[in-house]
Order: sequence, then C-alpha cells, then structure tokens
Amino acid sequence: MYLFVVNKSSGNGRGFRVWRKISKILDKRGIDYQLQFTQSSEQARTFLTEQLSTSVAWKAVGVVGGDGTIHGLLPVLRHSGVPLAVFPSGSGNDTVRGFQIPMKTTSALEVMLEGLITVADLISVSETSTLTALGVGFDAEVAHNVNNSRYKKVCNYIGMGRLAYLIGIFHTLLTFRPSPLTVQCDGVTRTFSSAWLTAINNVISYGGGLTICPQARPDDGMLDICIVHGCSKFKLLLILPTILYGGHTRLPFVTMLRGRNISVESELPRLALGDGENLTATPLTANVDPGALMVMCPRIK
Repeated sequence: MYLFVVNKSSGNGRGFRVWRKISKILDKRGIDYQLQFTQSSEQARTFLTEQLSTSVAWKAVGVVGGDGTIHGLLPVLRHSGVPLAVFPSGSGNDTVRGFQIPMKTTSALEVMLEGLITVADLISVSETSTLTALGVGFDAEVAHNVNNSRYKKVCNYIGMGRLAYLIGIFHTLLTFRPSPLTVQCDGVTRTFSSAWLTAINNVISYGGGLTICPQARPDDGMLDICIVHGCSKFKLLLILPTILYGGHTRLPFVTMLRGRNISVESELPRLALGDGENLTATPLTANVDPGALMVMCPRIK
C-alpha cells in the first residue's frame, strides 16, 4: 500500500490539482493507498509518525508539495526504511531537480510505482535535517524575503517560481551588506574579508533551479559549498545569469569547496535557511548524514 501526504495549498493550489490527477490514475488501476491532506508541518509529521508505526508494509510515501513540505517530514522519514516519492507542486522544486524526477505528474507517479530506490544523504544542522541545500547570508535573506512577499504568490500562479527568487535578489540588495566570514571545511579554515553568501548543498540547485553547486550529488557522502565573496553589488548581479547553468564556479570571487563537516562563522549574524525554511543563524555547523534517506528515482534507460 502507498501512503500520500498532500499539501493542497502548495504552489498556490497546484498541490490539490496534482493530487486529483494522481488519485484518478490510482483509482483506475485499483492501487491501494491512504491519504492525508495537510495544513501544517506539525500535522503532517504527526500523521506520518502514526502511520509508519503501524504494521502496514508501506511501499513508499508520496509527498505532493514543495521542498518545504518535504523538509517538515524528514525527521520521520530519516532511517525509516520507507522511500520518499516526490510530486512537484511547490515554487522551488529543487528536490525534484536533484533526483531527476519528472515535472510531469503522470511521469512522477510512474517513478513512485516503478522507479528505483536510491539511498541519499541529508545535511544535519542544529539537530535538524535538510535535504537540498543550506543557504547562509544573502541567499537566505533572499529566500526569507521571497517567502514573505506577495510576488511569490503571483509567480507561483503563473508557474514561474524562479522569477520570484530573481525579484527577491533585487529586493534584498537594497539593504544587505557583506561582512567577514570564516568557513572551516574538514578541519581546514578559510577566512573571507567580505562575503555575500555561503551555500552548502546536497543537490545541484536551490532557489527554484539556480545551479549553485553543479558538481553536487545527493548520494556521494559529501557536501558541496559555494562562497561568493570580495565583489561589489554590480559584480554580484553579473554572477546571476551564470548561476543558471553553473558557470559562476570559474569566477575569481567564487570559492568552491567539498567536505563532510562544515562550520560557518560571521562577524554579523547571518540567517540560515534549509530547504527554503528558516532554520538557524551563524555561527553554525553542518555535517553530512550519509545514507539517511531513501528516495524513489527514475530508472536510467
């Protein structure tokens, strides 16, 4: 039997529309499932905890929602032995990109029913788990501003979640200022006199498809780090088009690192977001949590 957690309000109501497509196919095929519509992360976690503690042999947990919906369920799914199946219906959908899950609902359902189980890592920070990325500094402020904006709803409605993030960048540039930063990666310390952001990634993208760490893989036991530093606001804006395809990694004011244990300290307190959700602030320590999650992924043809 399959278990579904559906955030009807994700993507400005897209979650419910996606679920209707899924349920029609499941009912037509006579596939057994159990469903919970959720209005909060706490409600979803409670439901999932109760269901996974029963004697039912769940084949997978299908989450219809965005990265934030998935984030709220990670404490229950971690080391549960039940794989996660993702159905994109949020504004960012970086989990989908990171695991190459199709954007089309019917194709994503086939991945849940016929795909391969992949063992994936998590990012552990402040006793919580993050699946896609941990953003610290400018990028976290951008995501925070987007999440609390009106333009996010408009962009979601027209199916352009990435546009909301780009608008948020210009919004945040009005008030944000860089500051000194110290990053320790597997015992090696690096200091930056004027840092804008630090992205600690488990998958290649964040912010709705911005390829901030193009070499990242969610199953390699490593975290990929991108630090943008020592540049003006104008140069920061010039970076943006290159992040769409990962070309920023060759620029002199971008430092790329890889490691298992990362600590970040800053002269000014910096907000940190995990999977686009408010998580903590600097100073912080992030560690890779290898093989902590199972995810349904497409079969490679």
